[in-house]
Amino acid sequence: MERFEQQLEKYAELVVKMGINVQPGQTLVVTASLEEAPFVRKVVKQAYEVGAKDVYVDWIDDEVRRIRLQDAPFESLKEVQPWKVSGFEQMAEEGAGFLSVYAPNPDLLNDVDGERFATAHRAGQTAMHKFREYIQNDRVSWSVVSVATEPWAKSLFPGEEINIAMEKLWDLIFMATRVSEDNPVAAWQAHIQDLQARLEYLNTNKFKKLHYKAPGTDLTIELPAGHKWLGGGAKTTGGVFFLPNMPTEEVFTVPLKTGVNGVVSSTKPLDFGGKLIENFSLTFENGRIVDVKAEQGYETLKSLVESDEGSHYLGEVALVPHDSPISNAGVVFKNTLFDENASNHIAIGSAYPTCLEGGEAMSRDELEKLGVNSSVTHEDFMIGSQHMDIDAETADGQRVPLFRNGNWV
Repeated sequence: MERFEQQLEKYAELVVKMGINVQPGQTLVVTASLEEAPFVRKVVKQAYEVGAKDVYVDWIDDEVRRIRLQDAPFESLKEVQPWKVSGFEQMAEEGAGFLSVYAPNPDLLNDVDGERFATAHRAGQTAMHKFREYIQNDRVSWSVVSVATEPWAKSLFPGEEINIAMEKLWDLIFMATRVSEDNPVAAWQAHIQDLQARLEYLNTNKFKKLHYKAPGTDLTIELPAGHKWLGGGAKTTGGVFFLPNMPTEEVFTVPLKTGVNGVVSSTKPLDFGGKLIENFSLTFENGRIVDVKAEQGYETLKSLVESDEGSHYLGEVALVPHDSPISNAGVVFKNTLFDENASNHIAIGSAYPTCLEGGEAMSRDELEKLGVNSSVTHEDFMIGSQHMDIDAETADGQRVPLFRNGNWV
């Protein structure tokens, strides 16, 4: 127990000092569920110790959320309280940092009607669209992390006693976030340097297209002129370095909105707001999703694709080797933050303007003209495996092997 508490303290310190990189006088906003309270309290303490002006915690009760989705009047699911929307926008405008402690219960909404879920999700995403522009343009520091919760641990290790399941999950989280290292900060710095080498190669070559081949996948993704590969850490427009995701193993960029063709199959389940989608595939023509199939969660997937016009297109393409720490753990986490860092993935919906040269200073209309997708949603799903090959295509049509058998060439 003493060792666990020490690691938890190290984790909270890492999140505050490297994840968000809280600055003296800055406000920190934390979004978390009630089950995550013990960890959140440690984050709050660490934030004040490094000089935070204030820490605001936006608590979520998963059971209350489920009850609302099941029992509230249908029309009320279309509404989001304007005071909450304006509050987040104001805090972003004032330069707050935003931490999301993300540990979904994969089974939470299994019994919730799909239409009710889709209606509430669409309303929330639409209402917070302006706030998300602060995030996607890196105008503020932001980070997403996870902690072990009993519902999540039970879902991953159903045959274990809960204390054993929780211990196993915490060990995996500490491994993936490098908290179990003697010097987590030094381990993160070395990891970021490794990702930078990948970025340098991709950004120097400025490939025109990516060709994916794997069981159930035959996909071509064109990249727009002026695209940039990003990964590891980021900097706010004010120059503050932060880690958007902990863990992170990816390098990513923006696809050309109308340049995606072929079929792609998922390789891991997608937890979409508490509803699980499994064994699904999407077919693209000129960028647009024209066919959707799923063995489980078809209606949920369909509602995701139909969130708005932009959700019929892709907003992100990310490369992650199969031979990576999270993948080698051999666990399907049912948590996108972890699963996307064990697998090549792509995202339905909105693109990150920062992945285009000068994109953070452009309007949505300007970005759209350059082939950068806009949507109220952004949802990553996993497509990589040890069977995936990827070729990059140069501007003059030459193919260069990028991945073989799931790993970098």
